[in-house]
Amino acid sequence: MTQPWPLPWEPDPQYRKRVAYFSMEYAIDQPLKIYSGGLGFLAGSHMRSAFDLRQNLIGIGMLWKNGYYDQVRHDDQSMRVQFQKKYYPFLVDTGICVSVTVNGHPVWVKALLLPPEVFGTAPLYLLTTDIPENDYLAQTITHRLYDTEPSTRIAQSIVLGLGGAQVVERLGGADVYHLNESHGLPLAFHLMTRLQDSQAVRRRVVFTTHTPEKAGNPEHELDFLRQMGFFGALSEAQVAEQTGMRGPRFSHTLAALRLAGRANGVSRLHGEVANRMWGDEPGICPISSVTNAQNARFWQDEVLRQALAQDDDAALVRRKRELKRQLFQVVADQTGKLFDPEVLTIVWARRFAAYKRADLLLHDLYRFARLIEQSERPVQLIWAGKPFPFDQAAIELFNRLIRLSYKTARCAVLTGYELQLSRLLKQGADVWLNTPRRLREASGTSGMTAAMNGAVNLSVSDGWVPEFARDGHNCLLIPDADPTLDAAGQDAVDYSQLMNILEHQVRPWYYDQHERWLALVKQGMRDVLPRFDSDRMADEYYRTMYEQ
Repeated sequence: MTQPWPLPWEPDPQYRKRVAYFSMEYAIDQPLKIYSGGLGFLAGSHMRSAFDLRQNLIGIGMLWKNGYYDQVRHDDQSMRVQFQKKYYPFLVDTGICVSVTVNGHPVWVKALLLPPEVFGTAPLYLLTTDIPENDYLAQTITHRLYDTEPSTRIAQSIVLGLGGAQVVERLGGADVYHLNESHGLPLAFHLMTRLQDSQAVRRRVVFTTHTPEKAGNPEHELDFLRQMGFFGALSEAQVAEQTGMRGPRFSHTLAALRLAGRANGVSRLHGEVANRMWGDEPGICPISSVTNAQNARFWQDEVLRQALAQDDDAALVRRKRELKRQLFQVVADQTGKLFDPEVLTIVWARRFAAYKRADLLLHDLYRFARLIEQSERPVQLIWAGKPFPFDQAAIELFNRLIRLSYKTARCAVLTGYELQLSRLLKQGADVWLNTPRRLREASGTSGMTAAMNGAVNLSVSDGWVPEFARDGHNCLLIPDADPTLDAAGQDAVDYSQLMNILEHQVRPWYYDQHERWLALVKQGMRDVLPRFDSDRMADEYYRTMYEQ
């Protein structure tokens, strides 16, 4: 390492190792639209905490010209997918340009820098192929995050992994390479080619797996990956020796677990699930857990924080009401509905995926209508979230919720679920509703930032929640359904339990037992920090994963 590591600060001595953090997406700030959901939110918070703690860490990511997509509306208010070019004049051209081979053709990769002072993050190097040196097809590699074309998706991994590894070397090299999901896996093949020592590679590579879902653990034909150049300069025999896979199918997650020296799930429960999924596979590294977290400096309203610290209940209630008004301005702007800040407001907002069950509340429409429309203890409900842009079933569910919202003034469905709206929703919610099928939500960090802002988590006990929850004291838990039931049976049981909690605890406490409700709100705010602030997470990665 002959070139100085590119940090504008002297690293804290307890974070001595040079770490290069690879992620396909980062949610840094509203203007920089290079993320889709939870993986990006997590990576963004990690970069902020690395900055706050003066860690010896940089980020490597992709500069998506069209972002993920813009979620807008058709004339009938249903959801419309829009791809639009983005321009970021605050990024700095580093002058670094490297070459990778994709499907037998050279592709140039330029690195641009997001300077730390712009948004308060670790230095973030964003890779683009949309430069004049490339032909049009090569330029499109970095146009859309999670492109649906398989060859483009693999090309994106090649750019992130092989291109990013070369950029890190141009910056002076790293002691540890952290793969935030398997998207950047080709970097391990680059290291294998350079070091010619599998143990040396394992000492340098850390892998975080984020989901038990099939879509997050991709497999491809080995021949297809080899033809695309996924394995860099490694021969077929070397790939088989290092990954244990000789075809025809290649599992990206399993390969990462065999190439890395240390791996982790993103909650204690997910660590257990990951070990059940992969633990019997030969040759994998140990799988521990580092629970995800979110950056309180970015997410928590400062006035709420001060009111809690001063134990000023009146100030806390007053500020929460003001934050609800700010959220309701967005509701009014998008839907024409005038929500009341005195009314109990429930929010379900996250990435739209089938297992997250955005429509669980609609299991019995008559009972749902009684909940929403009761005159003495009314309820307002907001849905928000982005389906994958080509998941027609998820888009249809989103549109079905919009059509349902036409029938009542107390339901709203919002588009544009990005960082800014996410923060408004968490700060303006009274109840943050989380309804995944249990053991399928690896972490689910949105509830952390909701609790930081005085929203009560009403949740299935999954992901991070078991590490936080004290039912009736800092949150409200939906009891576990019998795991032997089929999906429809679990949905019916979870719905019944959810409605009982809303009808017999949430509404009476909010409207009739104000002190009890406020105690629940305040205890959630106290218990979520510092344990679920990303400063803890970033420190824990150094202590348990990087310094080993």
